[in-house]
Amino acid sequence: MTSDNLLKPTEHAVDHYRQRFNWDCGVSCVLMLLPKEKREYILENFTQICEEEGFRQSTWTIDLCYLLKRFGIKHRMNTTMFGVNEAYSRYGYYDKIIHLDRERVQRRFEEAKSQGLKVEQHSTSTEELLRHLSQHGPAIVLVDAGLLVCDFCKHNKLKVEFRRCFGGSYSGHYILVVGFSGRKVLYRDPALSERVCGAAPAALHRARRAPGTDHDLILVYTDS
Repeated sequence: MTSDNLLKPTEHAVDHYRQRFNWDCGVSCVLMLLPKEKREYILENFTQICEEEGFRQSTWTIDLCYLLKRFGIKHRMNTTMFGVNEAYSRYGYYDKIIHLDRERVQRRFEEAKSQGLKVEQHSTSTEELLRHLSQHGPAIVLVDAGLLVCDFCKHNKLKVEFRRCFGGSYSGHYILVVGFSGRKVLYRDPALSERVCGAAPAALHRARRAPGTDHDLILVYTDS
């Protein structure tokens, strides 16, 4: 895998949650990390919490950080861009939401430190991700969904092959990376029914560093 192939295989146990809408994959990853009572509280008060957090039907990675803090989950966000990357406005995905989210996202980045959130301008390497998985906990990762295929269930295989042949636009999607075994990084995809997916580290690397992602990643510390 890398020099980190000496690390022992690991898989963090979580309760899988399948997203209900086309926009709540990030929130669904948060739900997988929560104990039963907190998850049920969010689901029972879903609309109210979304309105209180200000994201309603459009979540950015910084929104997930505030949600994790609200429910007591220790974490750190790594990204190459503080705030909204205006260069991505030409992508159809972002063009529809940037004008709605710009003010909230910028404010949340600016207030992150005063709110006790750890946000670092840093691109996480595969080695760093594997060490975190081995020593601390899972990670919420933003990927270009059109570039990631599961080697176990072959989910997304046709879409990825079509994308490679004919191109395609960015499709942002959050997954929960839970461990690694052999030569596969293990993850839970909230778009799917309960299962553990796996991909080669190089494939995940491409998907999470594609233009549009800003290399966004949230390292979760369950060991604390």
